[in-house]
Amino acid sequence: MMDTNRMARAFAPFEALAADLIPHATDGDDGSHDIAHILRVFRNAMAIQSEEGGNARILAAAVLLHDCVSVEKNSPHRAQASRLAAEKASGILKELGWAEEDIVAAAHAITTHSFSANLPPETLEAKILQDADRLDAIGMVGAARCFYIAGRMGSGLYDPFDPLATERPLDDKRFAIDHFETKLFKLADGFQTETGGRFAGARHDRLKTVLAMFIDEI
Repeated sequence: MMDTNRMARAFAPFEALAADLIPHATDGDDGSHDIAHILRVFRNAMAIQSEEGGNARILAAAVLLHDCVSVEKNSPHRAQASRLAAEKASGILKELGWAEEDIVAAAHAITTHSFSANLPPETLEAKILQDADRLDAIGMVGAARCFYIAGRMGSGLYDPFDPLATERPLDDKRFAIDHFETKLFKLADGFQTETGGRFAGARHDRLKTVLAMFIDEI
């Protein structure tokens, strides 16, 4: 396993913060919410923040801890995951001596980042985290994560007799590609920042191409 200090260097210029938070950043063995996901979200967030502004330190902490509590996608408690993560993150940041107002800001960003929670982000940092996380759910990486999670949940790839659900209800618990229509194709319209929305448009087009190639091959 890669050591914490080496991983922390990838989160420049917040290496010291990352070294403190990486041990708490992931919970469980979900490869779609591992340290690689967190690093991708961090890079997305920093790219958006460089154009939109906002407190980069609060944003970095929120990124590093946004998945610190793991709840499986098919769990009835999935909608509570971001709230539980925010509560855990608040305790971690308090132990590190963070000011209360900064803890509250990071916790708000974590609470509202989740699609399942369906809560509106009210600060710029929260909007950026939501955008950065959702960017990782579309595009080529989003497609890969979709298929990974389907396998993890024991779903099939597609209905061999009606792959595009023209004569049946969509069911993304049974078929991976149904998730493109039930969720992934809807994400690009809900971005909070202009920069995030621009990035999302390009990834949305890639996601459509992935599905088109998939359908062509089957």
